[in-house]
Amino acid sequence: MSLEAKALGHTGVAGAIPLSFRRSISSFPPRLLFRSAFPPQVHRPFQTLAVVKRSPKRLKYSSPRFTKKDGLLYVQVDQLGSDSWKLDPVAELLKEGAVGVIPTDTVYAIVCDLSCHSAIERLRRIKEIEPSKPLSIICRSFHDIDTYTTGFPRGNSQGLTDIFRAVKHCLPGPYTFILAASKQLPKQCTRYGTATSKYASRKNVGVRIPDDSVCQAILEKLDRPLISTSVKSPKENEWILDPVIIADVYGPEGLDFVVDAGVRVAYPSTVVDMTESAPRIIRQGKGPKQPWMIAEDDDSALDD
Repeated sequence: MSLEAKALGHTGVAGAIPLSFRRSISSFPPRLLFRSAFPPQVHRPFQTLAVVKRSPKRLKYSSPRFTKKDGLLYVQVDQLGSDSWKLDPVAELLKEGAVGVIPTDTVYAIVCDLSCHSAIERLRRIKEIEPSKPLSIICRSFHDIDTYTTGFPRGNSQGLTDIFRAVKHCLPGPYTFILAASKQLPKQCTRYGTATSKYASRKNVGVRIPDDSVCQAILEKLDRPLISTSVKSPKENEWILDPVIIADVYGPEGLDFVVDAGVRVAYPSTVVDMTESAPRIIRQGKGPKQPWMIAEDDDSALDD
């Protein structure tokens, strides 16, 4: 086989390589791949993830899984987005109802098309997200935020008359803002499960505009927002940082593609609740606290 044929793989797409050609996960120190920097004092090596075997959930899906002859699509791209043409098949898969993994400016995320209800359901099953957990959306611009939420408040009890102007200095960036959802947002994002669910009456959603070239390129090609949830270990409450291992762990669970833009740093977004009188930080992450934000310790109220 020629070198060119090996580079293309059997998918016929440059940069898209079948899983059989992926580098062995045994060559990476588990402590490096799974080290968590949030909180900094907790470092638990994931010695068992390389041999984790879980029963596929594809038979449990209420709608047919998106299928491809070549199986999981694995695309390696430059983290600066210089070869964004490789992302064309990823955008096409998302439009057809695929669920896959993409990079953000914080950690990797499992995503699907916001307009595909069956894909949202599959994303929840793949990640085993509790019915009470609302989902986040990754947006291209403030226009998307205005479409799927009621927008940012124009003032607060602290005398700040224009929250929107302050937020514009934070986005794109490593922040998740919780806003009231509009009617355009699918109900699977804000209300899922039984009517007694904790969030059944809280019609809120987390929104992000990541400062990541690869992520933004996918959003532009798709021309609409993505439903998003961060990639964590199925057995440990820590992020998986290497896309190769993400493919090994979640590929058998039903992923359709993985976009590899290098190993991330375990530092999630800062979550800010904008639904009250004053912006309140409920999780301090990569985004620094702004003077107009109120810090408050709280467990993550969002699966982002």
